[in-house]
Amino acid sequence: MPFAQIYMMEGRTEEQKRAVIEKVTQALVDAVDAPRPSVRVLIHDVPKENWGIAGETAKSLGR
Repeated sequence: MPFAQIYMMEGRTEEQKRAVIEKVTQALVDAVDAPRPSVRVLIHDVPKENWGIAGETAKSLGR
């Protein structure tokens, strides 16, 4: 059973997350011939103050 974990900064819409889940699922089906019902995708919505870029938080950088 393929299991993909995706880390993204918070702020994506539910529709965008659905699109990510669909496209990652399809990529795994295509790449490894996985049966679609066996594919799992988990999105980690990371708060901007917990995401570091060059020693600063994404929030402090205005991302």
